[in-house]
Amino acid sequence: MNADTAALEQCSVVRVVSPVQPRKLAKVPFVELADGRLQGVVSSGSDISRVYVSSITAGTHGFNCSTNNNRPCGGLYGSPCKHLQALVDEAVVQYGLERVARYLHVEVEEGGNLVRSLDGQHEPTPAAVVFSRFLRHLAYLELPDTAAPLAEMHWFPAMGAVR
Repeated sequence: MNADTAALEQCSVVRVVSPVQPRKLAKVPFVELADGRLQGVVSSGSDISRVYVSSITAGTHGFNCSTNNNRPCGGLYGSPCKHLQALVDEAVVQYGLERVARYLHVEVEEGGNLVRSLDGQHEPTPAAVVFSRFLRHLAYLELPDTAAPLAEMHWFPAMGAVR
């Protein structure tokens, strides 16, 4: 970690958390722990132009998987589909098993499978919010490399600047 990164982390309101392991983004390009859910975007295995928005609610473990235009996943038969399993697997790579399990309020035995430890049911949730956040993150890839602040992120105050 260089001095610029350390200074940025100290000025930042939100702590920067490095991934536990590097992730391959082809299958699960977007995964986050937000809004009381583990949620993300999972690529279709059969159609390159289709993606699924998958989520698991913390506490209730209600799960959902649908295309970005809210068509239900055909693999949801009362239990999590392969897209949800891929989402969980990548979340564990990104955040670590302990953090994901703690966020979802589930206990996983050592060497156990997090998805099998869930006791939720299918719970329809709209895909639009998660998908629009994914698209917003993709837009940042089109920006040229720079160390300067981004105008749309400028409203985040530096730590201690606002009291």
